[in-house]
Amino acid sequence: GNEKNILLILDEIQTGFGRTGKMFAYKNYNIYPDILVVAKSLGGGMPIGAIISTEQISDSFGPGTHGSTFGGNAAACVAGLAVIDYLIENNLPGKSMKLGQYFLKKLMQIKKKYAVVKEIRGAGLMIGMEFNKPVAEKLVKGALYDKIVINKVSSSTLRFLPPLIITKKNIDRLVKWLDVNIK
Repeated sequence: GNEKNILLILDEIQTGFGRTGKMFAYKNYNIYPDILVVAKSLGGGMPIGAIISTEQISDSFGPGTHGSTFGGNAAACVAGLAVIDYLIENNLPGKSMKLGQYFLKKLMQIKKKYAVVKEIRGAGLMIGMEFNKPVAEKLVKGALYDKIVINKVSSSTLRFLPPLIITKKNIDRLVKWLDVNIK
């Protein structure tokens, strides 16, 4: 609940489970959702999604008021539990925060070197690199030739969402590649 009595639903399908340096991105801010929607990294590759809610919201669901075509898949649920255990036991959210800071620092060095880099932004291992020119597609295609997978979200913005088990060595390889290929 909140003082305005407004239902707050947050979508953490991409940001949840350590991606931003906390177990959930909302924990980086002073907000508390009534409903949290999660998926993707919850299953560690298995197809699964979940709705997490406050007790008050949960109590409003009676038998037969919620259904799902693929809900309740036992293998996906076991995978989800294993993922959560692994995240907690290995402090992947904390590692995501530290490696994200390392990655941001390295990308800022690239930004200082090349005027075409407009902005670097991110939280944990969810990072964007914006350019002054539409160079993202060229970089994405070029990276594939060197077995590096980068995503673009616009013609001038790259998105980095590496696995939370990435190493500094992996980050250094990518940054070195960017240093050679950003002109």
